[in-house]
Amino acid sequence: MAGIIGKKVGMTSIFDENRKNIACTLIYAEPNVVTQVKSADTREDGKTDGYNAVQLAFDEKKEKNTSKPMKGHFDKAGTTPKRKLVEFEFEGMEVNLGDSIGVDIFEEGEFVDVVGVSKGKGFQGVVKRHGFRGVGGRTHGQHNRERAPGSLGPGSTPSRVFKGMRMAGQMGSERVKVQNLRIIKVIPEKNLLVVSGSIPGHKGSYVIVEK
Repeated sequence: MAGIIGKKVGMTSIFDENRKNIACTLIYAEPNVVTQVKSADTREDGKTDGYNAVQLAFDEKKEKNTSKPMKGHFDKAGTTPKRKLVEFEFEGMEVNLGDSIGVDIFEEGEFVDVVGVSKGKGFQGVVKRHGFRGVGGRTHGQHNRERAPGSLGPGSTPSRVFKGMRMAGQMGSERVKVQNLRIIKVIPEKNLLVVSGSIPGHKGSYVIVEK
């Protein structure tokens, strides 16, 4: 599956040809550099990667913050150190080491999937995390149970809490894929993609756009 790495800029809205207001997300994706081409075929040295993939790199990184092995990896591709590396499958496209992949691989009206890391909410209770309604109102002597989880299971048997119970805990900061978002506009001169709807993550976070 072909794709590109970008950054979430933020949300806006535009009017389509029918004067309908559409909520959109802007994605900034400067040309990604091909830093490795993996193949399932046997190479000249007799080794194989075991699968076909193209590794893309995005976002400049200071050389002093790059390890020597990674610096050599980027030098081999003829590019400067990058922060984000992701593998894609470019079936039917000839991609070579050092090539640049830009937003022009997408077309307006095309549907894509966007992968990102959702905003972290910290440690949250069951009402916010799972949508519980709480035990009840303040009547009948219940003055502090509105957002409580309630019973967690029988006491004597099994004398434990079953795995998978919906309880309080860490919320957000998870890998999320939003599917079938329509590309409203492609702006190659500014390295921008405008997709319909919202995508996971905070402003400035890395996202992966897949065809």
